Amino acid sequence: MLIAFAAISLISGAAIADKVHDWHDLDKVHKHVLEAINEMNRARAANHYDKDGHGAKAEELLHQAEHELHDAVESAKRAK
Repeated sequence: MLIAFAAISLISGAAIADKVHDWHDLDKVHKHVLEAINEMNRARAANHYDKDGHGAKAEELLHQAEHELHDAVESAKRAK
């Protein structure tokens, strides 16, 4: 699960770092992060534990990434 989070972080970082020609690219990454948040919630609920707080930290970081991507999409939409 943390590997998936790291991969999503890398993808979202790359998407934000490059010049955005089309906000749809960022929107796709945003949707993947939302899916990761939902998967994290399912996994944490199914396992009934938090792996020494790492699950909660990963979820917190996913929510931060979601917020930043949302803002990036909105900014890109306004820039068009």
